[in-house]
Amino acid sequence: MDLYEYQAKQLFAHYGVPTQLGEVATTPAEARAAAERFGCPVVVKAQVKIGGRGKAGGVRLAADPAAAYTVASEILGLDIRGHIVHRVLITPAEQIAEEYYVSFLVDRAERGLLCMASVSGGIDIEQVAAETPERLVRVPVDAISGLTDAQAAEICAAADFPVAVRPAVADVLLALWQVFTAGDALLVEVNPLVRTPDDRIVALDGKVTLDDNAFFRHPDYAQFEDPTATDPLEQAAAERDLNYVKLDGEVGVIGNGAGLVMSTLDVVAYAGERFGGVRPANFLDIGGGASAKVMADGLEIVLSDPDVTCVLVNVFGGITACDAVADGIVGALAMLADRGTPVTRPIVVRLDGNNAAAGRRILAEANLPTVELIETMDAAAARAAELAYHARPATSA
Repeated sequence: MDLYEYQAKQLFAHYGVPTQLGEVATTPAEARAAAERFGCPVVVKAQVKIGGRGKAGGVRLAADPAAAYTVASEILGLDIRGHIVHRVLITPAEQIAEEYYVSFLVDRAERGLLCMASVSGGIDIEQVAAETPERLVRVPVDAISGLTDAQAAEICAAADFPVAVRPAVADVLLALWQVFTAGDALLVEVNPLVRTPDDRIVALDGKVTLDDNAFFRHPDYAQFEDPTATDPLEQAAAERDLNYVKLDGEVGVIGNGAGLVMSTLDVVAYAGERFGGVRPANFLDIGGGASAKVMADGLEIVLSDPDVTCVLVNVFGGITACDAVADGIVGALAMLADRGTPVTRPIVVRLDGNNAAAGRRILAEANLPTVELIETMDAAAARAAELAYHARPATSA
């Protein structure tokens, strides 16, 4: 789960990272009131879970409460790379002498943990990383021993932080390591980490991605959840214990097992290249159980997406046999019809593995008008892409 900046700063403060908490405002009037309490000037910052706010006009200085009202009214409702701003963070303006960058993250390529640091922080850090990578220090951190005082000092030296503030930066690195490890995060990033004219080190921004799999250890993280930032279909699927991710395509995909579903997405995308760029519309893993209710819930979620014109059900029978899956599909279609939402869009089904022949026989005997059986995954993906292509409006076909 990605956190908003104000939430990341709450976590920072909990672990002793020097930062500015500020106040969150959802209306221009609230922004003005916050500015009055802080004294001026203040910074009005859009709260969206994506980078590039500054370049998009989502971070602005306000000289007085009236200006805070005006700036907030212009930022609220702003579309920043597809994210609509519903709240802003008001913080006192800080005097900045220098801007730095620091982060901890899971390095999947190296299967380890990594610290990155640079004395060239700010809104152009991506350009720094691309054009002058030597100015961005990358230091692996051992997951067992963790970040030590000595290694924190070594990172500060390697990144060439000014000698006068190296001890303070090292302390911040150690505190951020606690956010990263004790907080069960996948990413902790500060850009900018600033040096003030009196040599204080302050995290003026914060980006944190928490590991959803560790939430059982952090019941307090429920406070960070924001249903308004979640896709409605993903929220509905989560309420039914379904692992669903919305994508931008036309072929709904249902499978059992994350690996199989991921492979199915790739095969659909490849097949879709021959049919006008048809793409998968979602990731949906129904897991090991494929009862009528599970299948009905899955189909209902997938078909609730108006962009879906065809569904591909790709199941490899293992613990759950294919005949049980077939019974689930038959029962699901009857269940959806009873709910008043009969399925009219085509469903391509590929069954393989345990009791596959029996499963195919069940579906064939059911003679369901919307269901088409295909034996191989490649052929099923091609057929689904073809059906989705022909379902496109004539103007876009």
